[in-house]
Amino acid sequence: MDFCNFLLCLLVIWISRQALLYFVRSKRLPPGPKPLPIIGNLLELGEKPHKSLAKLSKRFGPIMSLKLGQVTTIVVSSASMAKEVLQTHDQFFSNRTIPDSLKACKHDEFCLPFLPVSTRWKNLRKICNTYLFSGKVLNGNQNLRNKKVEELLANVTETMSKGEALDIGRAAFKTTLNLLSTTIFSLDLADPIGDNARELKGTVWGILEEVGTPNLADYFPFLKKIDPQGIRKRSTIHLAKLIQLFNQIINKRLQFRRKMPGSISDSDMLDTLVNISEQNCEDMDKTRIGRLFVDLFVAGTDTTSATVEWAMAELLSNPEILSKAKAELDQVIGKGNQVKESDTAKLPYLQAIIKETFRLHPAVPLLLPRRAEADVEISGFTVPKGAQILVNAWAIGRDSSMWENPNSFKPERFLGSDIDVRGQSFELIPFGSGRRICPGLPLAMRMLYLILGSLIHSFAWELEDEKITMDDKFGLTLQLAQPLRALPSSLPPAYKKLRCES
Repeated sequence: MDFCNFLLCLLVIWISRQALLYFVRSKRLPPGPKPLPIIGNLLELGEKPHKSLAKLSKRFGPIMSLKLGQVTTIVVSSASMAKEVLQTHDQFFSNRTIPDSLKACKHDEFCLPFLPVSTRWKNLRKICNTYLFSGKVLNGNQNLRNKKVEELLANVTETMSKGEALDIGRAAFKTTLNLLSTTIFSLDLADPIGDNARELKGTVWGILEEVGTPNLADYFPFLKKIDPQGIRKRSTIHLAKLIQLFNQIINKRLQFRRKMPGSISDSDMLDTLVNISEQNCEDMDKTRIGRLFVDLFVAGTDTTSATVEWAMAELLSNPEILSKAKAELDQVIGKGNQVKESDTAKLPYLQAIIKETFRLHPAVPLLLPRRAEADVEISGFTVPKGAQILVNAWAIGRDSSMWENPNSFKPERFLGSDIDVRGQSFELIPFGSGRRICPGLPLAMRMLYLILGSLIHSFAWELEDEKITMDDKFGLTLQLAQPLRALPSSLPPAYKKLRCES
């Protein structure tokens, strides 16, 4: 009996201790809205989580906690807090929470942006940085990208001759798609005559939309088996299309290499990766090559084309800024000459326009989610082990304590400024920062300068309608809710006074 009482006392002490620890930990969590039973703060997310969370941060501060179903989520919304997560404590926050949508086609086992930090992940990053996105490699194939931009300008000229408006986002996507596919495969994925670019854009956006959609299976793990919103099912359809496409391209290349062994070279990224795989590299085989291409195209096409579309929307809403950009390009490039990648360093105002576009319209507004590997103290609060961490880059870019007139498009704020997008200026982190920074940043920036600079320099532009709505639609990436359509011309139009609805 005494022994039973002793065990009972131990049990009471243990329960009391656990309750105390839970109380202490919960009291040290960052502030946040009071959660509802079971669902927590899920209703707080709304249809546009980047805006809902930015609004909440004004009440609860730059670091706050929410309970999303069963998942503790920490949201940071200032440059200083982002630095704590992405640099100071990067070693504890480098892994990801993996959305259930990425388990479609078992893509979570291959997806580079979501792989856990490991020897394999480091090797894949090294391959990307050394063989795909190094300055030497990109300089070596820049003529291919120049050719694709020439084709874009020819397409715009044809549209102009018909007196039609151009869908800026679609044209930018098609060009970005071919810029990437030419660099990687030495071929165009977007048929110049057919409509497969639209189909591929729908597939890529479908993946981004499903990954970005709040998923009950992510917040209540016991729901993963039933996929209540059908998100994994739809993701499977989209991912399977890309996987099949890239497998076909890889198989054709392998067959060609077997038939023509003397032709093997490092002419493009595909040959480079196949050569690496044939050196018995465990981290790069046929399957992993195909899945890496899925990541590159999903991450690199829609984000780049969306940024071009946002930039053109802002320029058409601010004709005086567009005029300054054209004047700089005319002076540096010369009328009638084509913009080249090598011209970028001589175009500070164009660089400022790109930075200002990233500030107001970051391609991935909440970056990619991270996961705490240990309890970490930040600013007197505890980020508990296992918590999901979201960095609201959209809110940071509109922080009134950091930016003057934060909702206004003013590229001049970056002239003479050391703020850059390469992960060291936490006021502007569209590509993330730390060891998880996007490896494709060098190629993305080259494509952005080349496409946007060419569109501005080669044509005058006028909106198809008299006003433009700068509303967005949320997925993993941020896009204009209504496609931007503009009329190109070879002569400066009489700019109308444009009204912009925010």
